[in-house]
Amino acid sequence: MSMTAILLTLILALFVALCIFMHRRLNYWRKLGVAHDKPNWLLGNLAGIHHTVSYADISRNIYLKYKGTGPFCGFYFFLRPAVVLLDVDLIKNVLITDFANFADRGMFNNERDDPLTGHLFLLDGQKWRSLRGKLSPTFSSGKMKFMFPTIVEVTHNLVDVLGEQLREEKVVELKEILARYTTDIIGKVAFGIACNSLRDPDAEFRVMGRRSFSEERHGPLVSGFLHSFPNLARRLRMRSINDDISDFFMRIVRETVEYREKNNIKCNDFMSILIDLRNDKKLRGENGEEKCLSMAEMAAQTFVFFIAAFETSSTTMSFALYELALQPELQERLRREVQVTFAKHNNEFTYECLQAMRYMDQVVAETLRKYTVVPHLNRQALSDYQVPGHPNYVIKKGMSIIVPSVGIHYDPDIYPNPDHWDPERFTPEKRQQRETVEWLPFGEGPRNCIGQRFGHMQIRIGLAHLLQKYRFSICDKTEIPLKMNVKSFLVNTLNGIYLRVEELEAMN
Repeated sequence: MSMTAILLTLILALFVALCIFMHRRLNYWRKLGVAHDKPNWLLGNLAGIHHTVSYADISRNIYLKYKGTGPFCGFYFFLRPAVVLLDVDLIKNVLITDFANFADRGMFNNERDDPLTGHLFLLDGQKWRSLRGKLSPTFSSGKMKFMFPTIVEVTHNLVDVLGEQLREEKVVELKEILARYTTDIIGKVAFGIACNSLRDPDAEFRVMGRRSFSEERHGPLVSGFLHSFPNLARRLRMRSINDDISDFFMRIVRETVEYREKNNIKCNDFMSILIDLRNDKKLRGENGEEKCLSMAEMAAQTFVFFIAAFETSSTTMSFALYELALQPELQERLRREVQVTFAKHNNEFTYECLQAMRYMDQVVAETLRKYTVVPHLNRQALSDYQVPGHPNYVIKKGMSIIVPSVGIHYDPDIYPNPDHWDPERFTPEKRQQRETVEWLPFGEGPRNCIGQRFGHMQIRIGLAHLLQKYRFSICDKTEIPLKMNVKSFLVNTLNGIYLRVEELEAMN
């Protein structure tokens, strides 16, 4: 047999093996008799993603289509079989009651070759537990008070910059200016650096933050491989973050730490807390190993803090102002609460003001329901799990699990008329009538969002100061309804949010 024939035979054999593998993978749920959509041979049940549908569309549609068919339905995340949870009791078991079996996310990370992926959101197992234990005190109420004055300072700058912009144009695109605002907050709190992006839209931190969401290292084929085979991708030393973005954040953290340690500088920010953890030799594990943070771990945590906190908070604020502009009577109700709160504290915004604004909490909670920024949660089974009360439903070891947060938030049995924005859904009485897992913008259980307090704080501070000073209303450029960007994993608008903004004092 010639070398050419041997080579062709090997290629054919590999092709046949690949076809058999693909056939078995994509018939997994059919053989088990579990409800599911027919998968695409490459994208699984993500056909049309980034082109005609978003992750939020898919999560919501699958949940609403198959709810009631069983405790979960089948799904194919690219070539990886997964389950989408449909039952509230099962969701509670996975996130809270039986958390020990579902502590991992099973997502791609590669600390060695792609150090910024070694952050709390992506890590699993003992590494996650150790890091969570180190960082949890960082987001306590005491530490929030520590960071509070910095956020208020940046918020005053936002109010001033918006006022300057209104002298030239009364119609404002809120999404961008609020992204610059939260970028300045995170830059100051996480890195101790004055980013100045409110006054300079092309500031380096703003550019890098924008690119972190808009530019992917790989195309859909390679990205699908990373998601379908994360362990293999790690062994192949693959990376997911662009080199220049990784280099930028590693350099900023290294230079900041070296400068502060050399000059013995202490600040009221996240970086100072991380430096203390890095230098605390008393932090030791059960086996005596040092638990203090490495420089790479510090960079990874500040990176995820930066990209998660600036985008989600600015998006939520812009959606809240949009809905308040559509319902001006609710905007006035919230403004009155803000004004009364300021007046009770000598016209200054203190940390105690956050607890006093109850209607503000309802507004933010309803905004996070309707505009679920992170459309689903990921978990992975550590061992086989038979669903209680459903002997024919077993989540196998290693199986990827999707909790469709956006589907739950649009379930008419839980939230009647779900497309309507109504803060009255979140009165204390209404909250008590629902399970905690029926509102999941920050997750639930031991692996909920560690930065939830911080996110709530900067959103409420920003909205309070803006509503005290300005009135927001719709205009000719306001999209009704908003068009969403299907290319974004996070829920976001395609064309921004344009509102007319008027200074209250000038109107009186």
